[in-house]
Amino acid sequence: KLRHFANIRLVHREFDETEDILRQAEVEKVDGVLLDLGVSSHQIDADERGFAFRPGVALDMRMDRGQSFTAADILAKYSERELTRVFREYGEERFARRIANKIVAARAKQPLALSDQLLEIIRQSVPGQMVVKSYARIFQALRIEVNQELERLKNALHGWLEHLNPGGRMVVISYHSLEDRIVKQFFKEQENPCICPPEFPVCVCGRKPQIRRIRPFLIRPEEDEIKDNPRARSAKMRVGEKL
Repeated sequence: KLRHFANIRLVHREFDETEDILRQAEVEKVDGVLLDLGVSSHQIDADERGFAFRPGVALDMRMDRGQSFTAADILAKYSERELTRVFREYGEERFARRIANKIVAARAKQPLALSDQLLEIIRQSVPGQMVVKSYARIFQALRIEVNQELERLKNALHGWLEHLNPGGRMVVISYHSLEDRIVKQFFKEQENPCICPPEFPVCVCGRKPQIRRIRPFLIRPEEDEIKDNPRARSAKMRVGEKL
């Protein structure tokens, strides 16, 4: 639908590729940036994309299907130590090592290509009352690793701030604690970038604030919005204004 609007330009790029996006759009600076970090509902609901932990679907999880690296590749190629790191860092999974160990043992017998196989491994590794949350954590961790989401987020925040006009605002909507932690820390550091020791009476590092955080610092959806769109429940929005 957006293609029919003269003032809309659609660019197929990773959102941290700021230089390429602006060059293709023939723009140097912008007055506002909205980064919506959520996965598209159309992608979540499409079984062939492999984002949701439904049985019988391929372990894909690529945002951009032009890339070749998938979740199945991670399960096939990563060592037990690497799998444990991914599950702990990106899924904050308590049973990360146990799940990684069972994955390595299972793939020695047959390739892990379908969600059923991974779901069964998680089920065998986690106490029954905790298994559903572990499904979500492991699938989240794999998705983040496949798409390098957190590294791209860090790059995007710095890149778009550089191309934001003074007085322009950056709005970021995140959906889980790992993303929000990065956004929160970025805004705080850009608002108070001084790295001088606290005992120094005045700043001598020369770093100047780049952003003014807009209050309230954290905006959550209201109940009416959640009723209309239940997937908005976990959304967190932060806003910064370029100085």
